[in-house]
Amino acid sequence: MTNPDDLAVLEARHAALEQEIHDESRRPLPNQTHLTDLKRRKLQIKEQIERMSGVNSPA
Repeated sequence: MTNPDDLAVLEARHAALEQEIHDESRRPLPNQTHLTDLKRRKLQIKEQIERMSGVNSPA
C-alpha cells in the first residue's frame, strides 16, 4: 500500500518541475539541455506516481 504523503510529495515535485519547464521555455533563449533534463526528471516522477498508484500503462 502506498503512503498518501509520499504520493503527495511526488505530485508536488511533478508540479514544480512543470512550472520550471514552463518558466525555462518562456525565456528568450531557453537552455535546451536544461529543458531536456527537466522533462526527463518529470517523466521519471510521473512513472513513479503511476507505479505507486497502481496505474497500468498501455501495452
